[in-house]
Amino acid sequence: MLICRRISEVRELVRTERGTGKIIGFVPTMGYLHQGHLQLMREAKKDCDMVVISIFVNPAQFGPGEDLERYPRDFERDHALAAEVDVDAIFYPSVEEMYPPGFNTNVDLNSLTGCLCGKSRPGHFRGVATVVTKLFNIVLPDRAYFGQKDAQQVLVIRRMAEDLNMPVEIVTVPTVREEDGLAMSSRNVYLTPEQRRSAAVLFESLKAAEKAVEQGERDAGTILQLVRDMISSVPEAGIDYVELRNISDLNPVEVIDCPVLLALAVRFGQTRLIDNTVLEV
Repeated sequence: MLICRRISEVRELVRTERGTGKIIGFVPTMGYLHQGHLQLMREAKKDCDMVVISIFVNPAQFGPGEDLERYPRDFERDHALAAEVDVDAIFYPSVEEMYPPGFNTNVDLNSLTGCLCGKSRPGHFRGVATVVTKLFNIVLPDRAYFGQKDAQQVLVIRRMAEDLNMPVEIVTVPTVREEDGLAMSSRNVYLTPEQRRSAAVLFESLKAAEKAVEQGERDAGTILQLVRDMISSVPEAGIDYVELRNISDLNPVEVIDCPVLLALAVRFGQTRLIDNTVLEV
């Protein structure tokens, strides 16, 4: 497995491999890999001849007071895990490589970013869209793989790629979960044992909402109250948002008469976790 720290290195590698007719798969990450990341890589290995991942903690998507400095990092661990799934190359740039002196360009979307995590974290999706655009332009993948856990991010990136005519297929992979249903996240390591037990309520509340819809409930307010009440009943849970949104444009819904995204963000102590499910009718 090759490690490329320079943009020129990964570009030359991909150029050479594509010249032999290979299909290039790409998995962008911020490192501290878990089984959710590895599942993205496994899916890419199934579909593609060569898989490149990136490990880059992107400062542009962190706001003031967020966890940029303490975000977990362990490259040797990440390298070993990526080797287990036979990744071909890791792009591991420095901040200076990605954002050299004089960098002055950002990518903004006019929709999809003003709600959910975009409302709670102003500027977050500008940072995401900018770095993913840069990564796509550097790696030039045929397919890029993202997890359903970050549903809003997937919609933002898919819209960005379509609007800017990027020749990349965006592939969404189902959320990978712990045994108790908690969505895998690099930030789960922040949780205390009590917070970790409490965090299981996120998945439990999503399943309760799914069951209510299966049993005929269609009122968005009723479903949202059900979820909020369940989450609020456990220690240390502080709701950032619980919302029902149209799956395609993220507009709010009042009646569940088509597939909708039930998305939530909840803090346990200082740790903010997100999760979601699609409610089908």
